[in-house]
Amino acid sequence: MKKYLKLLRVEQWVKNLFVFVPLFFSGNITNLDLLTKSIFAFIIFSFAASIVYILNDYNDIEADRKHPEKRRRPLASGAISKSTAIGILIGLVIADIVFVGFAQMYFQQPLWKFATIIAFYVVMNLAYTFKLKHVPIIDIFIIAIGFVLRVLAGGYITGISISQWAILLTFVLALVLAIGKRRGELINAQVSGKTRKALDGYNVQFADIALSISITLAIVCYLMFTLSPEVQARFHERVFYTVVFVVFALLRYLQQTLVYNRTESPTKIVYRDRYIQVTLLLWVATFLIQIYFKK
Repeated sequence: MKKYLKLLRVEQWVKNLFVFVPLFFSGNITNLDLLTKSIFAFIIFSFAASIVYILNDYNDIEADRKHPEKRRRPLASGAISKSTAIGILIGLVIADIVFVGFAQMYFQQPLWKFATIIAFYVVMNLAYTFKLKHVPIIDIFIIAIGFVLRVLAGGYITGISISQWAILLTFVLALVLAIGKRRGELINAQVSGKTRKALDGYNVQFADIALSISITLAIVCYLMFTLSPEVQARFHERVFYTVVFVVFALLRYLQQTLVYNRTESPTKIVYRDRYIQVTLLLWVATFLIQIYFKK
């Protein structure tokens, strides 16, 4: 079972929690109907993401076998055959279509916008898998856009509007993660040799500068988000002070990357770093208090 979960990259499904962003920030987390819709969005998006991961691993089998870590992936290591992987992929496609159709009937509302977002995500990542991941800058932009699509999917299925600052914040935060991942690959490439064509368009110095710029933009976007009239009206003007948690978490991530030279993926850093985990929990708790105990 472990090898199949690894093929689906279930640990990466945490990224799909972004579909809950509109629900959380609208203060409707206790609305059972909207929560159910968001859960459906999470499942559907997770299956779509796994479809992309399987296609990517299938396409990169030979390159992954030369990579010090990726060679352990189920397809590259031979733990799962190509035909089995294709069968699972087809099953996921069918499951996603069934889930979207069932959700539309169950909630008795048109979900064509939501379905379009899912389809666009898959098509965009197909282009990424077969071509665009080899094009510097464009590759990290596609990763960042993927996170924005998750937020939009959560908004469309629940009917909750999303502020422009929230969309921009999501994009630049995802850009931070994407650049951090490329930087880690550059560090590893210095030891094992380059395994990705797009790395020819990057170096560590560029990654450090781009990472610093993106983190600065993320902080500015979050500040503007908390200061926007609709956010202050929805929560409380004290929401501005939550910027402390955001700045600390981003600086901690920057420290892990630039000072301690952590080369693993940003997702793994979040999973392993207790400081970042505690900060995120405090941030969530503070927001919940602002939403549900506004007075």
